[in-house]
Amino acid sequence: MLLDRFVDHLTYEKRYSPHTVAAYRRDLEQFQHFLAGFGVEHLALATDKTVRRWMMQLMEEGVGARSVNRKLSALRGFFRFARTVGEAGHDPTALLDPPKTPKRLPEFVEEKGMNRLLDEVVWSSGHQGATERLVIDLLYQTGMRLAELLGLTLGDADLRSGTLRVMGKRQKERILPVGPGLVAGLKGYLQGRASTGASNDVSSPLLVDAQGEPLARRSVQRLVNRYLSGVTTQQKRSPHVLRHTFATHMLEHGADLNAVKELLGHANLAATQVYTHNTVEKLRKVHAQAHPKGGG
Repeated sequence: MLLDRFVDHLTYEKRYSPHTVAAYRRDLEQFQHFLAGFGVEHLALATDKTVRRWMMQLMEEGVGARSVNRKLSALRGFFRFARTVGEAGHDPTALLDPPKTPKRLPEFVEEKGMNRLLDEVVWSSGHQGATERLVIDLLYQTGMRLAELLGLTLGDADLRSGTLRVMGKRQKERILPVGPGLVAGLKGYLQGRASTGASNDVSSPLLVDAQGEPLARRSVQRLVNRYLSGVTTQQKRSPHVLRHTFATHMLEHGADLNAVKELLGHANLAATQVYTHNTVEKLRKVHAQAHPKGGG
């Protein structure tokens, strides 16, 4: 089946994450079901009219422009693959324009909020508290993704050189610098980690719970939400917000945009430039409030 071949292509050749692959499959199966309503049995037989009609139906049903764009991206990838393997003679998405999406700035925590969290919050006791503190420190001080955090192994931490090896999207490896404070935190954590009975093999997960088991994705999401709720009123309080916070604070303190791009593991500069809008908006507010003609 062509859809299964495409999914294998994404998984083993493009090395997309399982989450992305699953989303692409759902989108394509949804479109396949839509086509069946018109008597079209195969995805490769779709026309530009049926794709456009599907997009219009989705938007009429209240599906957001970003979600529609993602579905259109899945279709584009599928037809690119189908043409490459000789299963389709045309690409019905080639002349379609994606719906315009409103510009959404990344949400982040103000610096004073992060200072309050790291300097004033009373953490849980024992190994649990040490783990929670290290999770917050790693996400905020390195800007790594949640999947990258959970993928860290003992062998990825080089405390002598003060670096962490991170495996990013599409299996792209990068080396992140770690400051002295975080190195000290890692050393202390590793001493306490031994009491959990977790394996000390270099391939073992760095972060473990009190039973020595790898941290669960959901537990990290919950702990980040809990601690951020004490220092910010914004609705989004996820690990990715700490990634946004890292990038925004770096740029606010004068970091080079290309350097931040490398630290975040972005494939292109455009993905990093979105954070400059946050700093520009902050400067705009300062100007409006402080300048005699600023309008404040």
